[in-house]
Amino acid sequence: MNAVFTPAEMMVVAAARELEGRRVCFVGVGLPNIAVNLAQRTVAPELELVYEAGAFGSRPARLPLSIGDPTIVTGATAAVSMFDLFAFYLQGGLVDVGFLGAAQIDRFGNINTTVIGDYAAPQVRLPGSGGACEIAINAREVFVIMRQSPRSFVERIDFRTSPGNLGGAAEAARIRRTQGWLGRGPSVVVTDLGVYRFGESGEMTVASLHPGVTLEAAREASGWPLAADGEPPTTPVPTPKELRLVREELDPEGAYLR
Repeated sequence: MNAVFTPAEMMVVAAARELEGRRVCFVGVGLPNIAVNLAQRTVAPELELVYEAGAFGSRPARLPLSIGDPTIVTGATAAVSMFDLFAFYLQGGLVDVGFLGAAQIDRFGNINTTVIGDYAAPQVRLPGSGGACEIAINAREVFVIMRQSPRSFVERIDFRTSPGNLGGAAEAARIRRTQGWLGRGPSVVVTDLGVYRFGESGEMTVASLHPGVTLEAAREASGWPLAADGEPPTTPVPTPKELRLVREELDPEGAYLR
């Protein structure tokens, strides 16, 4: 097994490790899919996956091609309608982690998956919310996985599809309380450059940087001055087992990681 790894492989492995100790995870479209399936095969073997098509407690026999792939019902605790899944499971407080992707994110973890540019005349129209907004406000905590650049880590997102810490932790706590939202918001963001967590202010802070990535490089790939408490540690490298699972079992054709 080649010990050399790509930034995308490092990102997926680091994201999967964040799920250690978690039990129920609502899976978002795209990169979250491979990360959670890797976690189920490594650090979180008891992890129950939830897919918005209607599967709760899924244990897919292979990596699903989408959140509507029939393999998501493999080993599932329940296969129900989308309405029942959202109304009774997600809004019922049964989801520990919502794992989402993003086109844009800001320093407070607010997510855009709707448009790039003006909403009425966008440069790019993105897939939209799907279930992401409901996941963001009702899962107990939210994880995000995405590639990092000045176009994705932005000072101000073009559209707030899924709320994070809004304008800061105090504002977010007040609105979550008054609106009856169940979740406490974003906990971690994992990119191809590093791992980020949220401090008391609700702002994203560097937790670790992947091998070979400097703090200067991470800040250059962000639309705001990334907060960091001293020199960040280095993210532990992928193990041979993790790389084998990603390359040979989960994504042998590079559909996610090319």
